[in-house]
Amino acid sequence: MILGTQAVMAHEAETQKGIASFYHDKFHGRTTASGEPFDQNQLTAAHPELPFGTEVVVTRPDTGHEVTVVINDRGPFVKGRIIDLSKRAARELGILNRGLAPVIITAIN
Repeated sequence: MILGTQAVMAHEAETQKGIASFYHDKFHGRTTASGEPFDQNQLTAAHPELPFGTEVVVTRPDTGHEVTVVINDRGPFVKGRIIDLSKRAARELGILNRGLAPVIITAIN
């Protein structure tokens, strides 16, 4: 499955390059598109197309930091953004103060 014009196949894993953002606190506890309640303390994320339950490694190429998240929601719906992270995942990537960061995402299952 090809995900937009930025997707490439690498060692049978789907990768994309773009911008990551993270959820505002007001979404904590709300129901995600998968039906699960959103929890800022879990390693989860929203992606526009990947199936729910897909594990994704999110890497910041500028720092080398990475985190593995599970897709359980849809979004982001802002041009250029490819993934919306939980606050915990954003903290592990070091983007809480920045708000946004360039990332590479790789689906691993």
